[in-house]
Amino acid sequence: MIWLTWRQFRTQAIVAAVALTALAAYLLYLGVQIRHDYTAQVINCVPEDCLVTKREFLNRYEVPVGIVGLLLMAVPGLIGAFWGAPLVARELESKTDRLVWNQSVTRGRWLGVKLAVLGLAALAVAGLLSLLLTWSASDYDQYVGNRFAAANFGARNVVPLGYALFAFVLGVVVGLLVRRTVASMAIVVALYAVLQILVPNAIRAHLMPPVTTDVALTPDVLAHANGFGLNQTSARIIGYTMAGTWPEDSIHQIYNADGTPYTAEQNRSCMTGSMDKDFGCLATKNLHFAYTYQPGSRYWPFQWIETSAYLVLSAALAGFGLWWVRRKVS
Repeated sequence: MIWLTWRQFRTQAIVAAVALTALAAYLLYLGVQIRHDYTAQVINCVPEDCLVTKREFLNRYEVPVGIVGLLLMAVPGLIGAFWGAPLVARELESKTDRLVWNQSVTRGRWLGVKLAVLGLAALAVAGLLSLLLTWSASDYDQYVGNRFAAANFGARNVVPLGYALFAFVLGVVVGLLVRRTVASMAIVVALYAVLQILVPNAIRAHLMPPVTTDVALTPDVLAHANGFGLNQTSARIIGYTMAGTWPEDSIHQIYNADGTPYTAEQNRSCMTGSMDKDFGCLATKNLHFAYTYQPGSRYWPFQWIETSAYLVLSAALAGFGLWWVRRKVS
């Protein structure tokens, strides 16, 4: 059975090996370049030019790292569509199941061996790509400090393994139920895309309860924010992220020391026309805001929780597929 599985899978395996080799070579090259520039432009930068060189470092690698990350996040969906969906659907569609399932090998064993062999291959591909990207972008990620961002979180470390196995098994089960190869492939891609939108935006943040702390409004905090908004009844800091954390909201209401909202009227005395002086003036008013976030120390618990959830779902789907092929397929 293992030999037969390899014979049927060899074309996909060769294509995957070629693509993996090419991407691995690029990631090795990218990793070496990032390390060289990180040392020269961030660690050993000339003090008076540091802001410029650090910005150049971010601008140079933001796009390539982002594109490779998105590509890696798409790989599990492609595995589910091109490896998983045709696995049974192709047999059912072409009626070859009538020959295959009337041999000495039972339906359950036939499907079980294919799930095991191709599932391990999916894990190997996703694991190697994740390892290479995690290594390649490590200095860039450390400097940016935004490991919880959807594209970063889903393309690094162990989570891609859960995605790959789940997408593969999902493809097999969808093909088993739909019995049409092309339709099954389209459904798997759509379901995987929906999950990649739903989980980061609606589920992941609730895996553990967030932490709330008061943050003093200092010039450094203001410098790292994207904006500062004012109206007659309130003031807000926009887009501030504490290094290494995952904020629950991008807009934070600013309060006086006594807990009352800071307003535009109170801010008149700090409107000097100079950003540095304005920020310095605000720092003397003992202002603060509530910052609700997931601490950076929870990165690995989040990784393992999400990976475990996908592995459990994969096992449940595999069990359902084995039951269905034994009892329902005719």
